[in-house]
Amino acid sequence: MKNLLSNPQLVLVSRVFIGLLFIVSSLDKIVDPSAFARAVVNYGLLPSWMPAIIATILPWVELLCGFAVLFGVLLRGSSLLLSTMLALFTLAVISALLRGLDISCGCFTQDPAAGHIGWMKVVQNTTLFVLTLFLYFSDTTKFSIIEYLQKSETA
Repeated sequence: MKNLLSNPQLVLVSRVFIGLLFIVSSLDKIVDPSAFARAVVNYGLLPSWMPAIIATILPWVELLCGFAVLFGVLLRGSSLLLSTMLALFTLAVISALLRGLDISCGCFTQDPAAGHIGWMKVVQNTTLFVLTLFLYFSDTTKFSIIEYLQKSETA
């Protein structure tokens, strides 16, 4: 396992994938926070005052963490934050499924007609959760801005 965590190419591919995924998923939410707030409301888990706050803040956190992971800056903190968000997203989806809700996840588009949640979304989120944990525990800064800055300081 230690070899996987130290494999710079695997860490780079994981960083690029997770970083771009969260950057892309944040954009529609940033552009239309009220539609994202409606998607959050559809889960029926939060008090009425919270979805607007979440819809305003969460997409920017996703965007910033996406860029941080992509460039390898604050990798442990940003991947931990993404792991936490993915765990919460997954629990929300499971809760909605168990309550028989037929709703759009609000992940990449705010179009209510877009793909509805299902157990495949739980599998997808769990896979992403494992990948963000992999990044959290990885111990290489190869191919990151941190590595570039360290090299330029010693030069």
